[in-house]
Amino acid sequence: MKTETIVILSSREIEKMRRAGRLAAKLLEHLEPLVKPGVSTLELNDEAERWTQAHGAKSAPLGYKGFPKSICTSVNEVICHGIPNAKQILKDGDIINIDVTPIVDGYHGDTSKTFIVGNAAAKTQKLVEVTQECLYRGIAEVKPGAKVGDIGAAIQEYAESEGFSVVRDFVGHGISNIFHTAPDIPHYGTRGKGKRLRPGMVFTIEPMINEGAWEVEMLSDGWTAVTRDRKLSAQFEHTIAVTEDGVEILTLPEAE
Repeated sequence: MKTETIVILSSREIEKMRRAGRLAAKLLEHLEPLVKPGVSTLELNDEAERWTQAHGAKSAPLGYKGFPKSICTSVNEVICHGIPNAKQILKDGDIINIDVTPIVDGYHGDTSKTFIVGNAAAKTQKLVEVTQECLYRGIAEVKPGAKVGDIGAAIQEYAESEGFSVVRDFVGHGISNIFHTAPDIPHYGTRGKGKRLRPGMVFTIEPMINEGAWEVEMLSDGWTAVTRDRKLSAQFEHTIAVTEDGVEILTLPEAE
């Protein structure tokens, strides 16, 4: 159950979030070379679980509200919460979002990235590039005194200007020693609207951008969300902290 109170994290808690965020970034980096044609999404899941345990962490998705696996693997038209399985084999030209959330010392590091498998069509590459740019445009709006609506507006303006659409059904969220908490962070919206950002707030920004229309359909497993028109969807996610003078990305890879 998501709490409605926005919690301001202490510097000590934010340091714990940094540690979790760094491990999450390293996990995605570890999985990246495994993303290639012929690999199953279950193989990616099992390696993520092995690596997470080897680093003394736990996989937050595993068992969360009954979710059966350690990571989410969302391929092509799957928007989010794709369940890894042995029958889903990656093919040249696919895209896959891998969403990981290790728990380190009780705190969650939540990040995701869309990878291109082998070689993809130009329009597919554009969707992935625009989605990543949407994430960074949203992050660039974060500073004390800004509003949640500023983040969504920046993302929506850019995505739609490039001919894509923004999923409405799933949003970013507050995160700490609780996986999902207040505030909700929509990836669409109006500047100047919504909650005011304050130093010590920590939340995810995770735009899901569709090649076609934004509408969603849920599959019968109760988890997998797909585009209603079955066109492609991409997503990128970082966990960020509002600082005294701006923003810190807690899940940024060391190379960046």
